Amino acid sequence: MSTQVETRPEAGTEPGAVRAVADHLRGYWAEVRSGEVGALPAVAGIIALCVFFGISQPVFLSVGNLANLFGQGAAVACIAMGLVFVLVIGEIDLSAGFASGVCAAVMAVILTNWGMPWPLAIGAAIATGVVIGLLLGTLVVKLGIPSFVVTLAAFLAFQGIVLMILEEGSNITIHNETVKAVAGGNLERWQGWTLLVLTIAAYAALQLNRWRRRVARSLVHEPLAVVAARILALAALLTATVFLLNLERSANPQIISLTGVPVVVALLGAFFAIWTFVLHRTRFGRHLYAVGGNAEAAVRAGVNVDRVRIAAFVICSGMAAIGGIVAASRAASVDPNTGGSNVLLLSVGAAVIGGASLFGGKGTVRAALLGGAVVAIINNGMGLMGLSAGVRFGVTGAVLLLAAGVDAMSRGRGKLFGRH
Repeated sequence: MSTQVETRPEAGTEPGAVRAVADHLRGYWAEVRSGEVGALPAVAGIIALCVFFGISQPVFLSVGNLANLFGQGAAVACIAMGLVFVLVIGEIDLSAGFASGVCAAVMAVILTNWGMPWPLAIGAAIATGVVIGLLLGTLVVKLGIPSFVVTLAAFLAFQGIVLMILEEGSNITIHNETVKAVAGGNLERWQGWTLLVLTIAAYAALQLNRWRRRVARSLVHEPLAVVAARILALAALLTATVFLLNLERSANPQIISLTGVPVVVALLGAFFAIWTFVLHRTRFGRHLYAVGGNAEAAVRAGVNVDRVRIAAFVICSGMAAIGGIVAASRAASVDPNTGGSNVLLLSVGAAVIGGASLFGGKGTVRAALLGGAVVAIINNGMGLMGLSAGVRFGVTGAVLLLAAGVDAMSRGRGKLFGRH
């Protein structure tokens, strides 16, 4: 008499892995339906816009325009990264645009008019941003003045300060090659590839280490196949980007050669890594989300709410200073319009379009970069189409309104499903 022994697939074999991935995807879709859309709208918007502009204006997909997109959106993305910290705690900073102009003007005066070394000029600009953030945060937190009022007053005052620094409207040209290279320089080809390898290796190590620790502690974790797919997708995207940017993009290579990853891309990547670590891997980051979610509960949990809120404003204005430096580098000059015009609106729009909530408690640095990409693509693509500034403002405003609407509906569905 023979007996049949039922064999079951061991853990980690294909049927189990496939089932785990399917369960993960179903869980993700359930989160989306409940309002946790995250960066999905921004990513979908980037893909749709690239397809639309690529079809209507083939030059949009050229290597030269790709590099130009990074330069166009870098200053706004820097300011938006700082604004995320203020938005997370449920506040707003309407002065970030002109704060960047003040810091850029300080740098230009020290660098060009006084003839000081560039490290001192850049350091003074960043220090100015930190002082501005400390002042704004103190007024909001210690005196209890609403951030809308404080930063609106600063928005008006900083315009006057820029005029005074620039002696009532003069234009200061920046001649220093190092400062100009921040937004106008390119890495050597080998430097781009080296940066790529280091970035992918670091990302893979962080993802796999996080997965290993959660498995070891028997915590809920993603399937290894999902983690591997995420690493491979990022590696493919970054490899393609570096490959394209390393191609010759000059119309006259005999006169001037333009190859390599723009320096500003490395700068954005560095700040993205730093602030993402701060938000998601430090106690300060956890306290930020706690204050934004429920300040009273944070106080009861022992969080120094005042210190956290002031620090958020300091980071915001500090990143505004970085944005001002990038803008001055790209223009090779500083004038009264630096940081003005639509800079603030585009920066706030970038953060919100990327997924940061105007109601506090939600936002990532990734949101600022994705939203900044959406804003840059709209401006660049519509510029290539020859549309007026009025049309571009209108479309950008509509996209911002749509993003705010998605945020509001997300919160509504979150309450319906029991999230607060």
